[in-house]
Amino acid sequence: MLTLPLGPDPDGEDPISATLVRRVDAAPARNGAVLYVHGFTDYFFQTALAEFFADRGYAFYALDLRKCGRSWTAHHTPHYVSDLAIYDEELNASLDIVTGDLAETGGADRVVVVGHSTGGLVTPLWLDRLRRTDPARHAQVSGLLLNSPWLDLQGEAVLRTGAAARALAAVGRLRGTAPLPRDLSASYGESLHESAHGEWSYDLERKPLGGFGPRFGWLSAIRKGHLAVHAGLDVGVPVLSLRSDKTRFRKNYDVAVDTADCVLDVNHIARWSPFLGRHVLSVAIEDARHDVFLSLRDPREHAYAVVGDWLAAHVDRPAQIDRTADVEAAR
Repeated sequence: MLTLPLGPDPDGEDPISATLVRRVDAAPARNGAVLYVHGFTDYFFQTALAEFFADRGYAFYALDLRKCGRSWTAHHTPHYVSDLAIYDEELNASLDIVTGDLAETGGADRVVVVGHSTGGLVTPLWLDRLRRTDPARHAQVSGLLLNSPWLDLQGEAVLRTGAAARALAAVGRLRGTAPLPRDLSASYGESLHESAHGEWSYDLERKPLGGFGPRFGWLSAIRKGHLAVHAGLDVGVPVLSLRSDKTRFRKNYDVAVDTADCVLDVNHIARWSPFLGRHVLSVAIEDARHDVFLSLRDPREHAYAVVGDWLAAHVDRPAQIDRTADVEAAR
């Protein structure tokens, strides 16, 4: 675990830092490295995912963003930023550390970025900016794997109108850290954690069953990111976008949420994934949860198999990639 000191917080909650964790492995990483970025009310604890990549010859790193997970302290508003581009500081620093480690250990000099949920929105926006403004850093990235990326706002259609976005932006500027008057369901957390109905162990202070309450300024930043995706990005690398085959929203836990995404609308993921770049493979995993790698055994194994095939075809042997290819959409 490495603490990354950060510059002054644009949102005024100094001191502030991010945290980079890595899987310790003495063997050179023949295929490069993975840099994982979590979602909202989340942090990295999915060690089976790290083992999967290590078995394929990748060094594994995960970033707990500012005010999240290991980087969150009592004086921070958890997971709050007023602009998703603020995360570029720790993303760039992490990428530099990962590529520096690869150079020292003799590993292949390329990095696969993995983003889950909100991390699946943050990372393509970052790579699109890198492609345009920092091509040297961008050249270190060989692929983007998205696990249920948050690409549109779930709920009633009126929430996705231009008028709603403008109103949200205005409130966000004036009262950024004010909480939204909306309760979050604990059904997803209860489906995962071993203390309720799940099989996974993680820190409930860093990832509460019912989640952290969203704030107006943060949601305004999210909506700005959504609209940038809808206008079209070019992340400049092959993309694999995974999602469940269905959504089942529930206020309270029931077994239906064990085989569906109960957080995001999977139709939005299917619709907007092709807008991320020129070479996008979008795959629905039958009966997957919101975090497809925390699904029940069969869909989880299916997801890993899809990732393995994609890596072999598009990332492990990068010379075979045609980055001008048309968008693929497997629905």
